[in-house]
Amino acid sequence: MEKDLETSTTPATGQVAEAWARIRGRLREEVGEVEYRSWLRQMTLSAIEGEEAVILLPTRFLRDWVRGHYGDRLRSLWAAEPLGVRRVDIRVAPELRGGNQEAEPALADGTLRDGAPKAGPSGAAPLTAPGARPQQAALALAEPLSSPPRNEARAESKHDWAAPLDPRFTFDSFVVGKPNEFAHACARRVAEKPASPGFNPLFLYGGVGLGKTHLMHSIAWAISFNGQRNVAYMSAEKFMYRFIAALRSQSTMEFKESLRSVDVLMIDDLQFLIGKDNTQEEFFHTFNALVDAGKQIVVSADKSPSDLSGLEDRLRTRLGCGMVADIHATTYELRISILQAKAQGGSQGGAEVEVPPRVLEFLAHKITSNVRELEGALNRLIAHANLFGRPITLESAQEVLHDILRAHDRRVTIEEIQRKVAEHYNIRLTDMSSARRARNVARPRQVAMYLAKQLTSRSLPEIGRRFGNRDHTTVMHAVSRVAELMQSDGAFAEDVELLRRMLET
Repeated sequence: MEKDLETSTTPATGQVAEAWARIRGRLREEVGEVEYRSWLRQMTLSAIEGEEAVILLPTRFLRDWVRGHYGDRLRSLWAAEPLGVRRVDIRVAPELRGGNQEAEPALADGTLRDGAPKAGPSGAAPLTAPGARPQQAALALAEPLSSPPRNEARAESKHDWAAPLDPRFTFDSFVVGKPNEFAHACARRVAEKPASPGFNPLFLYGGVGLGKTHLMHSIAWAISFNGQRNVAYMSAEKFMYRFIAALRSQSTMEFKESLRSVDVLMIDDLQFLIGKDNTQEEFFHTFNALVDAGKQIVVSADKSPSDLSGLEDRLRTRLGCGMVADIHATTYELRISILQAKAQGGSQGGAEVEVPPRVLEFLAHKITSNVRELEGALNRLIAHANLFGRPITLESAQEVLHDILRAHDRRVTIEEIQRKVAEHYNIRLTDMSSARRARNVARPRQVAMYLAKQLTSRSLPEIGRRFGNRDHTTVMHAVSRVAELMQSDGAFAEDVELLRRMLET
């Protein structure tokens, strides 16, 4: 074991344990149960080294998140204890994965508060404490709220008609940015307090590959964790097939009772029910029965309820009466964050591979429309590097991903952008290149320049030439001005995102 993971002995063992228990308790009260279980529960106190407390976490991702979001608070809480601790060092200990770091606080001398031996020099507590229930039950209780319990069958559903949950799709692995922060916050709220007023039903909508299914699985894992609620997740297509099978076998009553017995019903890709009148009718009655009984419903689709033409009006209005959350198209910053988290996360079955920042930036610029495709491209690069034992470079990325990059290369031209923006703002196409400076012309022109910079690979001078031979500094000003307005004006930001979506699709 490396020196930094060793557990040192201190004379004030009892004091250390009590201080650590108080600190964890205060953090739990401050951030709430969901946040605590998601990010902080897996912390293990390894040692007190002079004026420094050493805390271990099982992954780099968790370490970086806790260090960035809770590091200062941990330092201040330790400083408030009478142990002389002034610094907190948060480190990675991969061997802690899957263990229970909270059955009892780990002490600096390698024992638990009740005197039972600690699991090992890493500082992780054993999976079960004396007098606890059998190991399997303890394992399920030991997992953080945002991670799937090890007994997956228990967590997923009691019903064989429900779809399995993907253990990769948890709140831990969901990267939050401006385009999805509202939907993420709503999902967290439902996971923490199902069927709370204003959030039932929760309706998530957005384009393909933006994270709707990921959020739904995250909610299901989080709610299932405590084992007190029965969660059923399925696609709208599977809902229809199960309903048809029940009709054919004359077991519709059993199907209805089975659906109405759940505490949380989650239906993915609801747009599949468009035109399926009988299935819509059944879903409507199931919806009413569950909501009236105080049960939670979570639904996803590619459009908002009001835009799902083909659904019955009564169903559309019921779907829109709760919380409707849009997941916008990704920004460059969010794509970079997703790629960085993914690059840190795994090795695709081989040795860990370093992905240079230049390659991540290249992918984030080139693959803009679909997070699934973005992650798939990175997986492909890592797999290729592992299989052939070659480092990832910008040149190798272009070679390995040539087919994906070619499909994305075309995409939008400056002329297309000018035409679409002019139509949207009801100005003449010639105004894009004119010298007119009236606000109703200048602002759309700035938006078009901004989108040209975001959606094409053209240089600033070239973009300026396409807008009436304007200088590249004019384009720079337009890009920064639009970005500022998008930060301060939500309606304007939605307008620009709408134009971006229309151009990308």
